[in-house]
Amino acid sequence: MKTYTLCGSMRFKKEMQEVAYYLETRKGYNILQCIYTVDNNKPTAKELQALEFAHYQKIDISDGIYVLNIDGYIGESVRKEIDYAQRLGKEVIYHCN
Repeated sequence: MKTYTLCGSMRFKKEMQEVAYYLETRKGYNILQCIYTVDNNKPTAKELQALEFAHYQKIDISDGIYVLNIDGYIGESVRKEIDYAQRLGKEVIYHCN
């Protein structure tokens, strides 16, 4: 079973959750997701830093990343995650919608 870290804009968190469910139930992948804020609470700068650090650690232990490209949008943070994964020689899969 391959493990992928899901990468995408938080503006598409609902779609990300749906894709993660599909990938695990239909494709047999192990998906590591980012943390979704409860009730749309805005994280503090310190919390954002901790979440970013954790997300990059997920990429470190994954076979690759699964990038959600919804309506042609890939934000700056996701571009950095793609670059990071490529530098590590990780597989990069794009989900275009």
